[in-house]
Amino acid sequence: MIDIPANLADRLAEHAKQPSVWDDPEFDRGERKLVPAAVLVPLIRMGEQWHLVYTLRSNLLHDHSGQVSFPGGSWENHDPDLIATALRESREEIGLDPAKVRVLGCMAKMEMVTHFKVTPVVGVVDWPTVLTVNPDEVARVFSIPLDWLASKENHDFQVHTHRSKDFNVPYFKPYDGETVWGATAMITLELIRIFTAWE
Repeated sequence: MIDIPANLADRLAEHAKQPSVWDDPEFDRGERKLVPAAVLVPLIRMGEQWHLVYTLRSNLLHDHSGQVSFPGGSWENHDPDLIATALRESREEIGLDPAKVRVLGCMAKMEMVTHFKVTPVVGVVDWPTVLTVNPDEVARVFSIPLDWLASKENHDFQVHTHRSKDFNVPYFKPYDGETVWGATAMITLELIRIFTAWE
């Protein structure tokens, strides 16, 4: 059973020093500037297991509509840093009180074909806590146990076509009717690697 390492904050600090990860290393991004953004990677304790909290994005959204993601969005001028961005967006999307989140650190940035440069912010959420979903941005909130996510039987790579180009993308098996894939799956798998492989 996966538990949070006592030195997770140190592991995250080391991971954050790594170069940015491309969600598709071969994709030609041209000269377009990447937009800074952040997502909260929320850990909750349910019973004897740790879970990750995900959102299903509303079909009303322009970017990544109808996909499973972590709560988050673009940096705004009034945000002092990208941790603040992740916490603000989490409050706006699912009503998560920032005071209920203990931020442990950030992972390496991910640069995406959709022209965002995303910082994953890892935090432990006091649970249970009241959430209020903004239906304009989020269709539902759900969680998946870390042990299930870590099982190699539950994830694989599939060919995904973007702008007439094929590349391998991580996919998890459906859980609670939802499929975690793409950048969200990459962040999930990398967090599990940080938890389990950095001994």
